[in-house]
Amino acid sequence: MRSNGRMNKNKMSLKEKINLSKLPKHIAIIMDGNGRWAKQQGAERIYGHENGVKSVRDAVEAAAELGVEYLTLYAFSTENWNRPKEEVIALMQLLVHTINAETPTLNKNNIRLKAIGDLKSLPGDCYNELQEAMEATKNNSRTTLVLALSYSSRWELVNAMKQIAEQVENKQLSSSDITEETINKNLCTADIPEPELMIRTSGEHRISNFLLWQLAYAELYFTDKFWPDFKKEDLYEAIIDYQNRERRFGKTSEQLIS
Repeated sequence: MRSNGRMNKNKMSLKEKINLSKLPKHIAIIMDGNGRWAKQQGAERIYGHENGVKSVRDAVEAAAELGVEYLTLYAFSTENWNRPKEEVIALMQLLVHTINAETPTLNKNNIRLKAIGDLKSLPGDCYNELQEAMEATKNNSRTTLVLALSYSSRWELVNAMKQIAEQVENKQLSSSDITEETINKNLCTADIPEPELMIRTSGEHRISNFLLWQLAYAELYFTDKFWPDFKKEDLYEAIIDYQNRERRFGKTSEQLIS
């Protein structure tokens, strides 16, 4: 019993180390390692995805409690469509079930749901459930949970270029007027601030086609833990690490001090 008490105390102290005045406004997470975690348990890959949902709940709850305004989770990439058909079907069924089950909780906790990606490529039932959940939570204001579904940054950038080209073609925009802001406005994340912290689990050190434009000045944090093992305390550790870094945006340390 005394050991549990010490453990709880340590968990509380980790959270208390966070400077709430220096929170990242937007945290993005590549949730990696579900399949390898399941393999360690001697189970099918879908078992890892099912257990990964628990970590999603933990991360969303922790972010909302701290006051993080945006949390983006890389849930399914365009490349994931190339996985075995059985796994893709199981993932889509899990997604529909999870959205159904979690919408009341999102409303209870004043969390808004958004999604980015090629959403129309999703199966009909999944797309419809997603649209209904986003509509049901659209007035919530505590934290915005953004799901990246059938998403890849290269797809997003190509899509943005097509939209801009169409605007130039229709005389709505001159090519000489195209700026970084023009591109920003045509991305899926047009109304979402750029992430200040990106976390990737499972020990991989890649961005994997995720928010390539938006992560230009994000702090990157990598952990060896597989996603199903990622808990609130792991998010706290990532935020503390972020707060201990100096964000210069091309300037020198001396310029920041002055």
